Amino acid sequence: MEKTRVGVIGLGSIAQLVHLPNLVKLSNAEITSVSEIDKRKLSAIADKFNIPNRFSNYKELIDKSDVEAVIITTPTSMHSEIALYALNCGKHVLVEKPFVRSYQEGEPVIEAAKKANKHVIVGMNLRHRPDAMLLKSIISSEEIGKIFYIKGGWVRRKSSDQDWFMKKEESGGGVIIDLGIALLDLALWLLDYPKAESISCQNFYQNTKNIEDSSISFLRCNNSRLINLETSWSLPMEKSSHYFTVYGTKGYATLNPFSVFKKYEDQYIEVGSSQTENSAVLFQKSYLNELKSFIGAIRGINPVISTGEEALERIKIIEAMYKSSAEQKEIILK
Repeated sequence: MEKTRVGVIGLGSIAQLVHLPNLVKLSNAEITSVSEIDKRKLSAIADKFNIPNRFSNYKELIDKSDVEAVIITTPTSMHSEIALYALNCGKHVLVEKPFVRSYQEGEPVIEAAKKANKHVIVGMNLRHRPDAMLLKSIISSEEIGKIFYIKGGWVRRKSSDQDWFMKKEESGGGVIIDLGIALLDLALWLLDYPKAESISCQNFYQNTKNIEDSSISFLRCNNSRLINLETSWSLPMEKSSHYFTVYGTKGYATLNPFSVFKKYEDQYIEVGSSQTENSAVLFQKSYLNELKSFIGAIRGINPVISTGEEALERIKIIEAMYKSSAEQKEIILK
């Protein structure tokens, strides 16, 4: 079977720890090229993964190599520029989250993808966790009834180790961009993309200046559904935590650990659970599944999951979150 030729642009930690190790596991894809402005890093990582074509300029990778698709793992400030160039050169694109820094930055990318008839997929790996996919099927079957409330939180004791993550002009924001956008995407995906009607958000700057290090928000959706998100790098907690609970009219379900509870008469009985794999294993599997889905989509094997259009709608909500916090009021979404 002929393999899909892939290039990776940007060799930071997410590429080194996740994308490259998982790509080499795929039988239907091969990494033929990489690009990184740090030439020492470029040489060391390309040697480690036996990648033949190495470029310090992403345009050279796209112009001179034989790649059919590129994976963009650079700072967010470069996502739009690189994606546009790749699409205009006829390449499929997988962009690490967040898609772009602003709605305005993302619109031209979507238009370029339509014009080139190529896929733009955004890496929302939480959708691809095995327990999240199981939860999706449970919700879809209405086993716990109609969902009316989702509560998710992600508290990590520090932000990314990468310097650019703490610079708003490069990252686009703080903990909302780092953790919140993934929780938001997971919640909306589980609810089958409801219409978001309004958002109320409060950001905090305990240990930072121009980017938020804690954020709490309430998103109202149609049919009286509510999403509550809490993210932080700085809340005074003993250890990091990642929780997610979905409440339905007939029961509820959780992630971390995965459990399902159904209502029988006046009490809730656990009817399903799974704690066979720890969070680190689920994290790795989510990225492997994401890459399998990406390669499958561009080969026409499976549908596209996590499109650029969906990601752009998430950015619109994220922008409203920042506006709500800045203006200290609820923002109506149009």
